Amino acid sequence: MKEQKGGILGIFLMLMCAMCLCIGQFIWKYYDGIFSLAVGFGIYGLGALAMLCAYQFGSVSVLQPINSVSYVAAAVLGNIFFDEVISAGKVIGILAIIAGVVLLAQEESVS
Repeated sequence: MKEQKGGILGIFLMLMCAMCLCIGQFIWKYYDGIFSLAVGFGIYGLGALAMLCAYQFGSVSVLQPINSVSYVAAAVLGNIFFDEVISAGKVIGILAIIAGVVLLAQEESVS
């Protein structure tokens, strides 16, 4: 197996991917009209490109789970814009996701 270089860049690109995917979907739900649909697809597409690039700089087993940050972003955006409740269970889930991402990112950045 070839050695992966640039683990931090891969992590950054995957975090960018997660945010773009979440924001693109948010725009589809929150705004109405063809322009917002096009903007949402553009941002979503940028996230997909970031994901493809990220895999060149890190291992899939580390980078793919980092994409779960989009669940955290979705919970926050849902709370802010749609008045969705973040229950105690959701807080525990969000903290578990963040802890997992930090541990995975730490592992990738040292290899």
